[in-house]
Amino acid sequence: MGFVDSRADGRKVVLGVHSLKDAEETKQTFNISRVYNNPQFNPDNYDNDIALLKLDRPVTESPAVRAIGYSREGEPQPALGARVETAGWGSVNNLAGRTDRLKEVFMDVVNPLLCRRYDYYGSKFTDNMMCSHKLCPKPCRSIYKTEDTCDGDSGGPLVYGGVAVGITSNGGKKCGQTKKPGIYTIISNYSSWINATLAL
Repeated sequence: MGFVDSRADGRKVVLGVHSLKDAEETKQTFNISRVYNNPQFNPDNYDNDIALLKLDRPVTESPAVRAIGYSREGEPQPALGARVETAGWGSVNNLAGRTDRLKEVFMDVVNPLLCRRYDYYGSKFTDNMMCSHKLCPKPCRSIYKTEDTCDGDSGGPLVYGGVAVGITSNGGKKCGQTKKPGIYTIISNYSSWINATLAL
């Protein structure tokens, strides 16, 4: 997941949840015993936006809770235009309201050269990031011209071929802008840090 306040007090991790309001038998709730933020995290441009959480006990796998593999250094990344997916409880309309139900979106990987253009993200966009969104093909009959992640989705996985390749990081001030696709931390760039942290 992305950068987290290093104070673990009172924070919970809930797995197997699909609704924020409904009582679900599939839910597993954990306390966070420790937060490991990447020491190179840059709050100015969200470079190195990745953190690991140590839970207070092991996770029990079930039909609703399963581990996902993550991409390692040297493994191929999604090609330009590749279909990726993510999910979250973030805003669906650029307003403060959040969805009660877990939402999923399929998107396309955007050329990083575009995301480095000054009218996109410019120098804020680094080699540790990938960008992705879904453009409605013309003629577009949807009220949503562009789909991507939004406020409240940060920390969620970007999945390609059943493997987590990215972590939802940030984007434009408003979601769904053509020239401000969502930005995702490339997990494989941090596999050495992840392995070293897991060994602590």
